[in-house]
Amino acid sequence: MTFQPSWDVELAQVARAEQPAPARVAVVIPCYRASASLGAVVSAIGREVWRIYCIDDASPDRTIEAIEAAAELDPRVRLIRRTENGGVGAAVVDGIRAALDDGAQIIVKIDSDGQMNPAFIPEFIAPIASGEGDYVKGNRFFALDRVVKMPPLRLAGNAGLSFLAKLSTGYWDVFDPTNGYVAIHAEVARLLPLERLHRRYFFESDLLFRLSTLRARVVELPLETVYQDEESHLSELRCLATFPLLHGRNFFKRLFYNYVLRNFSTASLSLIGGLMMLAFGIVFGGLHWLDSLRTGEPATAGTVMLSALPLLVSIQLLLNFLSQDVALTPSTAIHRRLGSKRVLTTTISDLSAKDHP
Repeated sequence: MTFQPSWDVELAQVARAEQPAPARVAVVIPCYRASASLGAVVSAIGREVWRIYCIDDASPDRTIEAIEAAAELDPRVRLIRRTENGGVGAAVVDGIRAALDDGAQIIVKIDSDGQMNPAFIPEFIAPIASGEGDYVKGNRFFALDRVVKMPPLRLAGNAGLSFLAKLSTGYWDVFDPTNGYVAIHAEVARLLPLERLHRRYFFESDLLFRLSTLRARVVELPLETVYQDEESHLSELRCLATFPLLHGRNFFKRLFYNYVLRNFSTASLSLIGGLMMLAFGIVFGGLHWLDSLRTGEPATAGTVMLSALPLLVSIQLLLNFLSQDVALTPSTAIHRRLGSKRVLTTTISDLSAKDHP
């Protein structure tokens, strides 16, 4: 059976680049059980793309043969083989590294299942090429008429995960963190600890967290996503069990990185003071409440105030911190001023040159 993407009929309606883009644009496609759909996806990628990296994630079907067939038809296609299945994150990281090694300037990631229309690639690279953003991602929740067509369980899960992602990344103006249609400037990608990114389906959310530590500018594009009869490899139950814990981990790491280690501001004071007041109010009030239960004597008005006042103050301080955190959402692209983001290091060759003028 021939795979027919539903967006195929809409390609002619999308403005395509008539000439190759000035930047070297690479497309990364993680492939797993994609033998039926990959050919249609690759053939729809326009001339604005310089190179296409298809990563076979140890797929048990004929995905490698599909990639090789695509490479025979399109010289831009490069096959990357993984000897064992590592997950979508691991496959994307392999593709990003290959693109960086070959000199790509903008890297776009799309999936191989036909849900993402390759005709939108010029729209994703435009904000990066113009200097508006460092990272561009799709947002499936912008248009209400599109949202109501989404599977209900997926809609509810993404809404909840979007709020957790705002907390863990600090991108309060970003929604739909699990959307996999993304583009990134190569120089920003070089600053990312690629080896530390989550290897599986938390990859996109973990990437946003890492971008927030660089204070990279994220731009969202309203996007349609097509849901056909393809089988999803993402388990909703597994997401509910693991994603909140991973977001919680990133949330505390972000607070430490951005408000203690790399910067200490009035927001830091509000956060620390609020947490201390909150802890004191809960512990002090809890101990006296237990003592009242044991003795049968009600707490005095002064004891109640000593418990309630720190709690009220803590709420005000934490709200002040939240307000400042929202206001500090990155709004300026960094890829044109990366000198302040790179760590200056001394190499052995530098020392040798100094010793031997």
